[in-house]
Amino acid sequence: MHLEHDRPLGGGGGAPAASGGAGPRWQSPPGTPAGPAPTDRALRVGVGGPVGSGKTALVAALCRALAGRIRLGVVTNDIYTTEDADFLRSAGVLDPGRIRAVETGCCPHTAIRDDITANLDAVEDLESDLGRLDLILVESGGDNLTATFSYGLVDRQIFVIDVAGGDKVPRKGGPGVAGSDLLVVNKTDLAPLVGADLAVMARDAAAMRGGRADRPVLFTSLRSDAGASDVADWVLAQLPAPARPQ
Repeated sequence: MHLEHDRPLGGGGGAPAASGGAGPRWQSPPGTPAGPAPTDRALRVGVGGPVGSGKTALVAALCRALAGRIRLGVVTNDIYTTEDADFLRSAGVLDPGRIRAVETGCCPHTAIRDDITANLDAVEDLESDLGRLDLILVESGGDNLTATFSYGLVDRQIFVIDVAGGDKVPRKGGPGVAGSDLLVVNKTDLAPLVGADLAVMARDAAAMRGGRADRPVLFTSLRSDAGASDVADWVLAQLPAPARPQ
């Protein structure tokens, strides 16, 4: 799959119109489109998606794949606990000091889109304590298809859905499915067990995302870390400079 990473700085540059002149409801990402990767601070990549889609598993796999190659930190979001951060620390995917937890106390999208103060504080504390980083992954708490990150918090957005929800999920749309910089369809190994057609999911996801090369779709199974290799490659391609070791 060829990935084109330059995004226009102006409007969303919408998808081709569907039959009857009406394109997908969610053709363009909400908020301000992402610009070039920053050169004066870490690239911030948000990882969002519904409960149980595999966000924490993806973050863990990305940490294992990237930790020896770039300077990396993680911020997790949970409503009332620090469970995701605790899992990442116990799994040993990064030095514990590189992982910070935000307890939102409210709907997850509130802290990543509406009032991003707590997450910005966590991101800035990481860089203050650790020095210059190349990448900070900001994992949202489990939300729904309407969840998106503010581009005041992150520079790129990954949205994770899973096959277990059925092959209808991509065509249900929503700003995460249609407008994220990368859509990850996870748990492909479950497709035969739940009767999901991956070809249908690929077709519908491409239609919702306007068939745009700057909004790729990757299918993953994170039962092994190797399942995140394509996502890791995509993340590395977003960095403004060659990867540097920690």
